[in-house]
Amino acid sequence: MKKLAIPIVAAAVCTSVATAWAYDKLQDQQQSKSPVVNQQTTGDANLHYASNSGPVVGQPVDFTAAAEQSVKSVVHIRTTKQGKTVMARDPFDFWGDGGMQQFKMPDAKGGGSGVIISEDGYILTNNHVVSGADEVQVTFNNRNTQTAKVIGTDPETDLAILKIEGKGFPAITFGNSDEIKLGQWVLAVGYPLNLDATVTAGIVSAKGRSIGINQRQSRSAIESFIQTDAAVNPGNSGGALVNTQGQLIGINSAIASPTGTYAGYSYAIPSNLARKIASDLIKFGSVQRGFLGVSLGDLNNMTEAQAKELGITKSDYDNANGVYVGDVVEGSGAAQAGIKKGDFITAINGTPVNSSSVLTEQVARYNPGDRVQVDYRRNGKSYKTQAELKSGKGALAKALSSGTSYDDLGASFKALSKQDAARMGISGGILVDAVSDGALKNFTGIKKGFVITSVNGQKVTTLEEFQSALSADDMIQLGGVYPGSGGTYYYSFNNIGKPQKSID
Repeated sequence: MKKLAIPIVAAAVCTSVATAWAYDKLQDQQQSKSPVVNQQTTGDANLHYASNSGPVVGQPVDFTAAAEQSVKSVVHIRTTKQGKTVMARDPFDFWGDGGMQQFKMPDAKGGGSGVIISEDGYILTNNHVVSGADEVQVTFNNRNTQTAKVIGTDPETDLAILKIEGKGFPAITFGNSDEIKLGQWVLAVGYPLNLDATVTAGIVSAKGRSIGINQRQSRSAIESFIQTDAAVNPGNSGGALVNTQGQLIGINSAIASPTGTYAGYSYAIPSNLARKIASDLIKFGSVQRGFLGVSLGDLNNMTEAQAKELGITKSDYDNANGVYVGDVVEGSGAAQAGIKKGDFITAINGTPVNSSSVLTEQVARYNPGDRVQVDYRRNGKSYKTQAELKSGKGALAKALSSGTSYDDLGASFKALSKQDAARMGISGGILVDAVSDGALKNFTGIKKGFVITSVNGQKVTTLEEFQSALSADDMIQLGGVYPGSGGTYYYSFNNIGKPQKSID
């Protein structure tokens, strides 16, 4: 049996060797007939199996140059707001013998980040970082610290400009925020949580976002944020959002979070808008903002019932193409250019606009007197026109008639008598005596009988005060009461999340 087993084993070994040799030969022949790709293929040269052999097809994104370059241009901002002196009783004076005493409240400390935008020391940051500060200090990445002066602020966009003395500062290079793409890599650079300069990476996850946060600072807020998933925390505000070339494409401003710390999404002000605001603040100390003169409504934020009530066709509602023009201010650039209520604005200077936030941000880049091309649709047909932007200060009020009947508002008013005011339990106000087709009916829902007690927070009791208050601001917010109903109601021409958002 042993003699018989030896030839069998030998035959098996020979068969295995022969089979392996034949298989290798066949593989060599097949590879010699096909292109060399150094990878296993499925038969299509563009489709490859995942393997850990062969050359790397693409190199990973290298952030080192952008990080090293931009971190030099981003500074740490520390602010101090001096505590007020108040009169109060000593909490340990249990018998009340000491009477009222003077106490100094502790100073309030704050902080954030800023971006050096010029070699002579101008720094761009958020308004909310320096608002109300009595002292502002900036610290460079090399630990050098200087006192800064607030040159100007713009609550509408939440931007501010600081100035430090000196020359040769490492100014950042501006990029074109209009060219950013969804999925593009970006870096957030700043000083979060009182740490030293910190760089985080992410991608652009959305553009043209409006989250309503600037409404805390201004009734005429402008928001068209770049949304990213780069980690941003308290202290990052005012810092840089840069592309992989180290160019500034945004100013980090806010986060969406249930806890107050990073939870996945951060928001930056586009650099093209920030550059315009910075230039105005440096040159004039305030922003020279042009206005088109239209009330806007987003189809994306309307229900089908609301769209139907405004006369918007189902086709327009389904396609959601453009921004609905709810009204046009008489004498405005839009009116002079031929834009009418019911039109859909689709582009400003060739940039598509599908939300009022994007449209408002585009217009905010220009000054009064500038002309912009407006693309719009009317009755299914497309048109182009040139509109001259006007100064927005009191644009609505200036367009109103001088009497007690306001055609653009679609209402008439009269001052309450002292007797009527006393009967209602208020000091005075302006009665909405009649409501017809116009801004009040279409954009606020105010009813006849409403008593306006304030305009933009300013108390009004006479028609003269009412007219003056309407002329004092870019946007209009009316506060008041419905007699007998209790409570105070507020109606604004810039309501975030409502069908009609702003007078731009």
